Amino acid sequence: MMPKMNIHIIAMGGAAMHNIALDLHAQGHHVTGSDDEIYEPSLSRLRLAGICPDAMGWYPDKITSEVDLIILGMHAKADNPELIKAQDMGIEILSYPAFIYRHSMDKMRVVIAGSHGKTTTTAMVLHALKKENIRFDYLVGAQLDGFDRMVSLTDAPLIVIEGDEYLSSPLDRVPKIHHYRPHIGVLTGIAWDHINVFPTFEIYKQQFEIFMDTFENDGTIIFNADDQHVVDVLSHTTINKVPYSQFKRGKGNSILFDEVEYPIQVIGNHNLQNMQAAAYVCKELGIGIEPFLHYMADFKGAAKRLNLVTENEQRRVYLDFAHAPSKVKATTQAVKDWFGDQPLLAVLELHTFSSLQQDFIPQYRDALDLADCAVVCYDPHTLAMKNMPPLSIEYLAEMFHHPNIHVFDSIDNMSQFIKQSTFAPYNVLMMTSGKFRGLDLNSI
Repeated sequence: MMPKMNIHIIAMGGAAMHNIALDLHAQGHHVTGSDDEIYEPSLSRLRLAGICPDAMGWYPDKITSEVDLIILGMHAKADNPELIKAQDMGIEILSYPAFIYRHSMDKMRVVIAGSHGKTTTTAMVLHALKKENIRFDYLVGAQLDGFDRMVSLTDAPLIVIEGDEYLSSPLDRVPKIHHYRPHIGVLTGIAWDHINVFPTFEIYKQQFEIFMDTFENDGTIIFNADDQHVVDVLSHTTINKVPYSQFKRGKGNSILFDEVEYPIQVIGNHNLQNMQAAAYVCKELGIGIEPFLHYMADFKGAAKRLNLVTENEQRRVYLDFAHAPSKVKATTQAVKDWFGDQPLLAVLELHTFSSLQQDFIPQYRDALDLADCAVVCYDPHTLAMKNMPPLSIEYLAEMFHHPNIHVFDSIDNMSQFIKQSTFAPYNVLMMTSGKFRGLDLNSI
């Protein structure tokens, strides 16, 4: 364990950042922080712990000689006044992935990376490790059942990290996955994302090539053999390679392995793929495939990862974090395939910078094809907050190229449309990285 420190977190309100703050506070460190806006649930959780800033904004007076370390979030800008003062005073400044690596230098490090499926795969590994009573640290991108926080930093000999490929901080402008130096890694898939920092697919793909060069000697990469981009990236690496595809589906909600059926709660072929990746990670850590599959019987999934919101005799409503084109296509296919002939209403909120970028939107062509009815919506307020130009409803309808598509620039109008009795027998898939502006999904 590292000695107790005075740690100040700049931009502490984000999902990972506030969880790091909460965990460091729970470990006995003196934690302070700042942000210009902190949303729920981060705000209430920080307040409950007694470490929420008294006021929103940046206050250089918080940066004193008593601060041992600054952890800098990506939300802050390079001209942040607290950051500038810390630089002037010579206080050590780390991005959170650099801090996570420093904490875990003497641990076995497992890093699960890729453009999609990494949160669920990480969650499955953590679920099995907990069932097996193995001590571990972790960093995961969603709240999980049975875990108080999304981060745990103790003296455990093992850490499992969900490896995000986005940039680390305003001063540390490399993907987070370049910091962690895994002993065991997973590469779930490669599909262009984060167009604002990786303007071409080749530049984006290159980040995973660099990731492969960061593995420790005798490292092992567990990779999606069905993704040609992944196979290409691995063609020049000399580390140990373990390919995976997906488990075979049994009857109903089950997996068939060695002629035995194992019940599961998650749905979708992509989750059978995530589960095989997680099983192979656990095998490397000493957990056999059969016990792993037994542990999956009560795994319900990570928050907003194809979660069942509500159901009745006629249909089910699911919520998923899908936002990039490949994720939207995979999730839509997963629900449609799983329930056979039942009609599907797929609803996508465009919320990220890439999804609202006019030059990127053509990447969504045919992503919703398997839905019987497709709905795309966006909030003009989100565009304004991101300083982006307006979008044309007609342009979006043309780019998605679905024969039965409806596009809305009002969440309220979208909500009224999907609540029509016409859709009573449809399964409904709600996809967003946002919140549909607070829409109550139980009312759909």
